Formats: sequence, structure tokens, C-alpha cells
Amino acid sequence: MSSTTDAEPGPEARPARSRARPRRGLPEGSGLSSSEGRRAPSVTGRVFSILEAFDGDHRALTLTEIARAAGLPVSTAHRLVGELTAWGALERGTDGAYRVGLRLWEVGSLAPRSVGLRERAMPILEDLYEAVRQNVQLAVRDGHEIVYVERLAHPEAVRVYSRVGGRWPLHPTAVGQVLLAHAPPVVQEAVLAERLPAFTPKTITDPAVLRRVLAAVRRDGVAVCDGMIDLAALSVAAPVRGEDDTVVAALSVVVPSPSEGGGIEPRTLVPAVRAAARGISRALGAPTAHRSDAVARPGGPRPA
Repeated sequence: MSSTTDAEPGPEARPARSRARPRRGLPEGSGLSSSEGRRAPSVTGRVFSILEAFDGDHRALTLTEIARAAGLPVSTAHRLVGELTAWGALERGTDGAYRVGLRLWEVGSLAPRSVGLRERAMPILEDLYEAVRQNVQLAVRDGHEIVYVERLAHPEAVRVYSRVGGRWPLHPTAVGQVLLAHAPPVVQEAVLAERLPAFTPKTITDPAVLRRVLAAVRRDGVAVCDGMIDLAALSVAAPVRGEDDTVVAALSVVVPSPSEGGGIEPRTLVPAVRAAARGISRALGAPTAHRSDAVARPGGPRPA
């Protein structure tokens, strides 16, 4: 079993995007260099750079801040921000700062990997939330990162900073380890070849250790993760499979870490997390989820 957490740390341990805010996966031909993130020669690239100025730590920005983050002249940013605001991609508040607009959220909510998954998963996520009264999260993989597509947070549970639409690296999160363990070999090797940043003393930064953890996740069908992003939090994650039985998402519960005193033992959560992940898989049409239900022993625990 692996050990990491889906809880986000304080500002000192957040991903590099919070500081340097590097560009991610810009479309080919956009005119922006992913490695340089400098001024884009094309209009499309400039629009992308403006939208990428916003993130979880920068939800409201002035025009000057947008121009600086996007690497654009203020005059260019003013023109493009005006067009984006008129269309509804951005909104300007009474304080003069700009925020992401509802029109952009409306378009983004149509992403097929998100909308179908969330619609089928929500009833099961809500049942799991009611059963454990802890933080429940659902995530998918996008390249070498995870993206949270749903989160239910209990007010009295351990604090987490993850949010819907938020991104994290794969290696220090329970859902990320599940998704990486079932990713194509080329993706796994690429991640293992990268620098694995540490967020706490427990974060796995050795590729050889991570390789063994991924093998254990595939063998056990679950990732049990303790203190790799926040020492106070522990998470348990399991894979969600689609209609072709490939892993399309990962589900996790985040709880206080027992290593910090007064936490919850992960073994008590594993059956519920596995059952919920299997339920979502069944709703998505995964053949193995239906077969697992067919052979489950009456009145006893179902196989993972």
C-alpha cells in the first residue's frame, strides 16, 4: 500500500505553479512556448495566457496583474480582457478586479470526461460522504497531473485545500498514485524520469520507491496515503473503471492521520472506498464491476 495524502499543504509547500506559475499543455500552434511561457505572437496564444493567469491562489486580478502574469503589454491585455469580459469568460467586480466568468464555467462543464462521470458518480459520492462524514474527492488524470472534478467537504473533517478544477502532481496524492499506477507505461516512465518534488518529509522523491508503490497499488487495488502533502492528513483511494474496464478516475476519502494522534485507521475506510469506486464503475458500465457484484457473497464483504 502506498502512503500520501490528497490534502493540500500551506503556502510554503504548494506546487511551483503558485510561485512561478508555469504554462501547462498549451495547444500546438498557439504561439506560446510551454517551456518559456513568454509573450505569444498569436491572438489565440495571448488569450490562453490571460486565462492561465487565474488559478486557485489568484482568483481576482487587476488588469496590471493580468498583463504581468500573461507577459503582455497593458494595452494588449486591456483590449483582450475587454473582449473576454464582453463574451462572459471574465467578469469585472465592483473593486475593479477581474474574475473567471460563468460563461467559461458553462463551457468547461461540458467536457465529456467530467460531465458524464460526475452525473453518475454524485449519488454514490453523497452516500459515501454520509457514511464516513469526511472529505470525499473524485479526480481524473490530465497528462502528468490530476484534476479534481468533484469534492464533498465535511465542516468538521480535516482541512483540505483541494478544489474542483484544482490540479496536483501525480506522485504525492492518493488519487494520483492510483491513476499513475494504471496509466500507460510511457506515462509512468515519463513521470518517474521527472524530478519528484517533496512537500513533507514523507513525500516519495525516489523513483525506485515510487515504482514499488505503484506496483503495490495495482496489486492491492487501493492506495493508502499518509502525510505526503500534509502531515495531519491521510487518504484512501481506489480506481474507477469505465465501460472498457480501463481506469478513468480515482475516488478518495481524506481523514486525520493516526500518526498525528486521534486519527482514523485506514483499514476501516478501505471497504467503503472500494465499494463506492466499484459502484461508480458499475454506473459507468465497467464489466468487471458487474462481475464482482455477481460473485459477491450474500451478507459478506464483496471482492475488491
